[in-house]
Amino acid sequence: MNPRMAAMIVNGLLFGMAAVTLFPLLWMVAASLMPAGASATYPPPLLPMPPTLDNYRELFMHAGVGRYLANSVLLAVSATLLSLLFNVSAGYAFAKLRFAGRDRLFKGLVAALVVPGQVAMVPLFLLLKQMGLVNTYGGVIVPALASIFGIFLVRQYALSIPDDLLEAARVDGASEFRIFRSIVVPVLKPIIVTLGVFTLLGTWNDFMWPLIVLTDRHLYTLPVALATLSREHVQDNELMMAGSVLTTLPVLLVFVALQRYYIEGLTAGSIKG
Repeated sequence: MNPRMAAMIVNGLLFGMAAVTLFPLLWMVAASLMPAGASATYPPPLLPMPPTLDNYRELFMHAGVGRYLANSVLLAVSATLLSLLFNVSAGYAFAKLRFAGRDRLFKGLVAALVVPGQVAMVPLFLLLKQMGLVNTYGGVIVPALASIFGIFLVRQYALSIPDDLLEAARVDGASEFRIFRSIVVPVLKPIIVTLGVFTLLGTWNDFMWPLIVLTDRHLYTLPVALATLSREHVQDNELMMAGSVLTTLPVLLVFVALQRYYIEGLTAGSIKG
């Protein structure tokens, strides 16, 4: 087959797959701009005629979505920053610092990866209840402070840091904190961004755990609040589409802005690991 023809066929297939994938998202945005009841007509319109922001005004003025959006931003950003602090520190320690039982402890952590997260929800809830963190922001943030996957990801990447570089810094009198801050963190930047994107997406989209640990409606995150609103406005398709846009758009923008570092971290980690 002609190479040019083969390239056109491959590009056409890729374009078709992209169109099929993006169409529901684009229609979600279009439906969120339609007047009430417009999307329920047959056949359903593809574009809003005319477009309106009434659904978004309803969400912010009467449904209290502004509070839920602020909750999601606060929890996602806090959990991501604290998770990076703990995971990067632990991953570097397992990779380059020597302490008793390091390898056995790491093997135990890796073995725990096969345990489904749902299994730990009941004991984790009871533990947080004893700590007085149920129905608080801390109840959502504390379980996200460290993850086995995050530690493993950073550790595998940190193994590529030359030991001679670290020893030379120690000989020059640099403290372990300065070595970590000035040498290790810049080298780990791609994997830090990758882990940050993973954590942010996971925390923002998490539905089950905030639903379990939060009982006060004012503390709800956006996915939990949207599920609650869907029961109250089961026929308001356009309103629910607007809520879905608000839930999807922030993390989509973050991913697009950081995708270069994200892909670099994944590819470099696969080569160096």
